[in-house]
Amino acid sequence: MNNDVHIVLAAPQHSMTDHFYKNADADEMLFVHEGSGVLRTQYGVLEFGYGDYLVIPRGTIYKIEFSTTGNRLFIVESFSPIRYPKRYLSRYGQLLEHAPYCERDIRQPKHLETIDQQGDFLIMIKKKGVMYPIHYGHHPFDVIGWDGCEYPFAFSIHDFEPITGRVHQPPPVHQTFEAHNFVVCSFCPRLYDYHPEAIPAPYNHSNIDSDEVLYYVDGDFMSRKHVTRGMITLHPAGIPHGPHPGAVQKSIGAKETKELAVMVDTFHPCRSQKRLWASRIPAIP
Repeated sequence: MNNDVHIVLAAPQHSMTDHFYKNADADEMLFVHEGSGVLRTQYGVLEFGYGDYLVIPRGTIYKIEFSTTGNRLFIVESFSPIRYPKRYLSRYGQLLEHAPYCERDIRQPKHLETIDQQGDFLIMIKKKGVMYPIHYGHHPFDVIGWDGCEYPFAFSIHDFEPITGRVHQPPPVHQTFEAHNFVVCSFCPRLYDYHPEAIPAPYNHSNIDSDEVLYYVDGDFMSRKHVTRGMITLHPAGIPHGPHPGAVQKSIGAKETKELAVMVDTFHPCRSQKRLWASRIPAIP
């Protein structure tokens, strides 16, 4: 975590049945590693499942209803708007042809639920890192319509189209979202570099611009040894790192990778904040 972004791993076992939630501090990006269900907001309903990014603007009142147990979420709280990278957009705000996804991949809320109901509705509001229980006398989804370009949306990591080349492509080709002082990248199954003398494993490097936080989702992580799904690694800025011993030799002649991972690059250093409940998050079998 730092002043720009908080990164959280959660394993919720139950739906939000007795309350709603509103983050008044930050936009949220929920990556669904395990589980499925629906996100309900004033804007309507968003169905989600394995591999979905859920982007929720700050101030949105919502509740999550899971249809599964054993859920697992990789959560990014951003203190600036989460947006599409500027280089993917035209001057008119449209996604350009070289972008790794397009408008049809973005899923908007559907089935607006207008609930005209009085009662006692608990909304847990987060402000300045403190949770405040606020009671509404009327259902917060008493909305008959909405307009504008600010709304929660879903995007599946499986719809990200990797950019490949004859030689190793730099990490920015994996960029999915950006915000102030950090970016989010998606590492997806893709063809390796196809130059006849290419070494598919990434070269050793020292990233002096950002800390690299990698969340391993699935597949075979060809540059790492003994890394399994659900693990998180941190590569601090300025410290050289690269493939584990033997990974370079193993990659020679390989044609493709099946890895799936989410990376958050923070342009200011991250610091850990230990919580007593952190050890309660179950490991992935």
